[in-house]
Amino acid sequence: MTNKVYKRLTMFRIYFLFLFAAILVFDGHTQSNQEQTVRPVKIGLLISDKKSVAAKNGAELAISEANEKGGFNGRPFELVVRSMEGPWGTGAKEAVNMIFNDEVCAIMGSTDGRNAHLVEQVATKSHVIFLSAWAGDPTLSQAFVPWFFSCVPNNNQQASALVEEICRKQNISRVGMVSDQEYDSQSALKSFLKKVKMAGKPDPVQFSLDGSDRDLADLLNQMAKADLKGAVLFVKPESALKIIQQMQAKNMNIPVFSTLSVLDENKVSNSEMKTMENRIQVTSSPWLKTKRSPFNDEFQKKYGNVPGTVATFAYDGMNLLIEAIKKSGLDREKIQKGLSEIHYEGVTGLIQFDQKGNRSGSLIVTPVKKGSPAILEK
Repeated sequence: MTNKVYKRLTMFRIYFLFLFAAILVFDGHTQSNQEQTVRPVKIGLLISDKKSVAAKNGAELAISEANEKGGFNGRPFELVVRSMEGPWGTGAKEAVNMIFNDEVCAIMGSTDGRNAHLVEQVATKSHVIFLSAWAGDPTLSQAFVPWFFSCVPNNNQQASALVEEICRKQNISRVGMVSDQEYDSQSALKSFLKKVKMAGKPDPVQFSLDGSDRDLADLLNQMAKADLKGAVLFVKPESALKIIQQMQAKNMNIPVFSTLSVLDENKVSNSEMKTMENRIQVTSSPWLKTKRSPFNDEFQKKYGNVPGTVATFAYDGMNLLIEAIKKSGLDREKIQKGLSEIHYEGVTGLIQFDQKGNRSGSLIVTPVKKGSPAILEK
């Protein structure tokens, strides 16, 4: 080997050693930076479809406010949103992805009852909290799954309040019920009929609606002929809006009642909701506020419109999960225990849960004002 070749090999070895050392230093620096990167605390939100932005906005606001206050021990909260639209079973698939791919520590749902059942099954098997912020199906809690909670009064609770108001307080003798074939509508209808029977009152006159304009016209004629003194609607929000409009056009001035489900701002716009103003009475928690809600102001500032009922329950629901995590840490069983014992004063009133995860407390029936149940002044 010549001296010239030997020198080149030596220089190559030295260069290689320097390069190897540089790689080690760079890799160590990268790992150090990764270790210093703060991992967010992820909370999942499942919505019915991509157009259902109300719950997303309410949950986002809760997350933003929590992070402004330091998050969880300096770690920011992060909202993971997934849509459940698609073939039947998509909701379960998205819940699984959230838990095992996104590694969320809890899930909130703003969906109908059928999809909520799918998420509940996933939560049961994976031992992850599922908090419902919209579905009123009472069978969700009948399996007595400790991982399920609902910050919305279920249909049985709402039916009890409606029967108390209609039959006892207002003493309406001849009541008509209008329902469609939607899952949630039928669930609410069954609850109401059961509570009417338990109260020993006569069976209401039942009407069904398929959603067509012709069917709607026939419905209003049938209701007019039935000499009703009051009506209860178990239909989609857009159908409820049309019924109220037609009743107004026909001067049918009878009291109209419904569950909270008719106040879905994803389905009925703020301008359309004005048609229901003072014309329909819904169930509600006693929202005792003596001044303007800071939540309303912040929501309107951020999104340009007043929050509706879906957004409000989503805001309260997300704050419940955040509060439980802050107090209990990230252990799933401790979060479950923290929620089961929580007493949280939200925008929708005091929230606490019974042994089955249902929201406990009294309900009232109140007119709709500005797209939401009327706020009571102390």
